[in-house]
Amino acid sequence: MAYELKKRPYSDDEAKKILAPVMSPESTDWHYNKHHKGYVDKLNEIEEKLKTADKSKANANYAEFSELKRQESFNHAGMVLHDIYWDNLGGDGDISKASDLKAAIEKEFGSFEAWKEDFYATSFGAKNSGWGLLVVDTLAGNKLRNVQVDFHNFGAFWGAKPIVACDVFEHAYYHKDGPNRAGYIKNFMDNLHWERIEKLFKG
Repeated sequence: MAYELKKRPYSDDEAKKILAPVMSPESTDWHYNKHHKGYVDKLNEIEEKLKTADKSKANANYAEFSELKRQESFNHAGMVLHDIYWDNLGGDGDISKASDLKAAIEKEFGSFEAWKEDFYATSFGAKNSGWGLLVVDTLAGNKLRNVQVDFHNFGAFWGAKPIVACDVFEHAYYHKDGPNRAGYIKNFMDNLHWERIEKLFKG
């Protein structure tokens, strides 16, 4: 089955108002309908090409099959992280609406404020093409971790399920905030929809 662009919890028109604190109205369209959709479309293209690529020529330098496999993980991760990114947004940042996840964060990080400080630093420190993630480490007793990922797939933890995904590729914020990455990350965190995040945490 072909991959499909996952619908956001709000329409394109609603996004321009709901996400206004985080990105420009134009970016709500470009980021979703161009960048995000691009990963989905390219992943489908790669999956088709893999069916006929010559596996016998695979090598570490360059072969069609080898390069397709490398780009498969990049585009798949880009699709998945953007699915989570849009689902995260559109709230008021009030963690009290997610009592179970709030308790888990407080247990792991000491307090919600300590988590926020750590998540901000994790996201701010990612390269210009990267992500700050809150993940559930399913191979370590469901420990909560803040993880820094370059591109979509370098630095990820095996067995970790992302539940908060802050996109810090420059296209996510430059049209509204220019080089003010700090302001964008703060606005992202203030716009989190913790009820939806808690559903992902429990799912």
